[in-house]
Amino acid sequence: MNSNDFRMPARRLAAVAATTALAAGPAALAGASAAHATTDQGRAGAVVLRTGLDVSLLNKTVNVPLAVSLNEVQAPQSADKTALSARLDGVDGGKPFTVLGADVAAAKATVADGRAEGSVELAHAKLHVPGLPLLSLVEIGAVTSKATCEAGKQPTASANVLGAVTVLGKRVTLSAGGPTHVEVPGVGEVRLDLSKRETTSRTAAATALELKVSVNPLKLNVAEVEGTVTLAKATCETPDAPAKPSEPAKPSAPAKPADPAKPADPAEPASDVKPQGAAEADLAETGGNSATPYIVGGALALVLAGGGAVALARRRN
Repeated sequence: MNSNDFRMPARRLAAVAATTALAAGPAALAGASAAHATTDQGRAGAVVLRTGLDVSLLNKTVNVPLAVSLNEVQAPQSADKTALSARLDGVDGGKPFTVLGADVAAAKATVADGRAEGSVELAHAKLHVPGLPLLSLVEIGAVTSKATCEAGKQPTASANVLGAVTVLGKRVTLSAGGPTHVEVPGVGEVRLDLSKRETTSRTAAATALELKVSVNPLKLNVAEVEGTVTLAKATCETPDAPAKPSEPAKPSAPAKPADPAKPADPAEPASDVKPQGAAEADLAETGGNSATPYIVGGALALVLAGGGAVALARRRN
């Protein structure tokens, strides 16, 4: 009986433990999944040239959209590109047409270690549009742009146009205070916006030069070009801040051993009074009082009386 009585609780305990382990399993898996949850790594982009032009040929009987991009990169998917020219086929009498040519045309986008950055460098560039085979729409000495987004810091954006700038054969001076308008009779007009920068709490964008183009050479309607051209644009979006590892708990300082040379606390002087008996000291610890001896005596008398009654019953039997 005793063996069975002890086995049953043991079996029940094992069953309870197994049930608890199964119930805890999903919670443990959920905790592991949350520990490896992915976070936003941030983004960066850069492009040397992007056009959004509408080209009309032969008195607007044929419309050809001129949508070209040169060295456009995005991070973290791609890194950098350095092609020096962007070409378009089938516009200039079916021949390959060079929209932009440059000595240096580099775009780079990186995302690493809580930092996202896009940057563009363009040097000695010439931009052409259909209808002007010999005359450049714009010629630029050098332009740069950069957008930087770092976790825990305010995003920054910068753009610069360096060196000489020529628009439709005319040398111009650009102003950061507003757009610059250039008009050439019989050719067309161009509006240039210099060094556009935008920042928010998490993003940044910088464009070195943006052009609004309207060209109709000699009003012959051979090639009418309308639209926008963007040169040297960089963008970024701030990555999430990396999680900080939890600091281990600091061990508590060990208790200082008592100084044997230090005298006893004067607030608790040693007493010379000795206890009156061991029984009295034990009763004080267990909550006894002055009536305790009488209670003990009464209990002893009851025990003796009970013993006597048992002996008398045995004799009768």
